[in-house]
Amino acid sequence: MTVPTGRRERKKAATRRKIADTALRLFLERGYDAVGIRDVAAEADVAVTTVFSHFASKEALVFEQDEGFEERLTRAVTGRAPHEPLVPALHREVRALVRHCLTDDAAPVRRMVDASPALRAYEESMMLRHAESLATALAADLDPPRTATACRALARFVVDAYALARDADDPEAVVDEVFRMIGAAWEVTRPPRQG
Repeated sequence: MTVPTGRRERKKAATRRKIADTALRLFLERGYDAVGIRDVAAEADVAVTTVFSHFASKEALVFEQDEGFEERLTRAVTGRAPHEPLVPALHREVRALVRHCLTDDAAPVRRMVDASPALRAYEESMMLRHAESLATALAADLDPPRTATACRALARFVVDAYALARDADDPEAVVDEVFRMIGAAWEVTRPPRQG
């Protein structure tokens, strides 16, 4: 996530962080369904409208790091070194994301998400949005260009690799296996050489 530079931006970021931290603590203590937006606002000492100015929904409070996940995936494409192959750059980033989500701190949140149909549905729509952003980054970055279908398929496979690995007994082995398939499929989409 981008670090805010001005005083006002830093204050807004601090308020957002305080609301998200408060919400997560309450959700984990009392249960996601037992806590309302008013409870979060009261505990964080902000107005309900302030909560909604930072978060579009109650579900968004759980996935506060959503933007950071999306930025990391797209930056793996747009920020890689010149001539660095695409698939290994994405592979490396997904492995790092999976390691992060498997920390002891993330386990209670993962259990809460898994137990809530509303949170699972929100996460699924969020992952589709990440895949679309990644597909856009791929289409803008590739030389030689690939079709929109190839970019969208790769993006979906990358996001799904994360989801499959996160729930596996050996997450890194799953990431590696899926990325071997992704690499092979990506090579098939390479346009034929001219000349």
